[in-house]
Amino acid sequence: MLAELAIANAAFAVIKETINNGGDIMAAGANIFKFFDAKQAVSKKANQSGSDSEAFFALEAIKQHEAQIKELFIYQGRPGLWDDWLQFQSDAKRRNEAAIRKVALANMKRRENIWAWVNGILITISVLTGVVVVLGLVWVIYNKGNI
Repeated sequence: MLAELAIANAAFAVIKETINNGGDIMAAGANIFKFFDAKQAVSKKANQSGSDSEAFFALEAIKQHEAQIKELFIYQGRPGLWDDWLQFQSDAKRRNEAAIRKVALANMKRRENIWAWVNGILITISVLTGVVVVLGLVWVIYNKGNI
């Protein structure tokens, strides 16, 4: 979690430096994506690890940086840019979740297909074994009188 927080802090520092050097918010685009990707990673790890103080303070630092980035979007960007950014993030999250669901569904179908083949092979072997046993018994019964 500390690595993700360090990435978020570094990206935030670059964003602030870009704005302070007279650039607009669009010039810091790649670092904005790095920041929000790191934010997502920190949130995910914090939710997995439960409730420890490191996770809490990491999330708090991310929230403070995000509030400052929001102000930059509002004051340095065009009108409505923050709302458009939130919509973009929402759409991207929805697409990512759909892609993850699609991969999981494909894996599940592949496993079901493999198990169907394994079951089919086992049933075929069982039936053939039964037929061989029955034919063997019939042969033994038929040949018992001839021996």
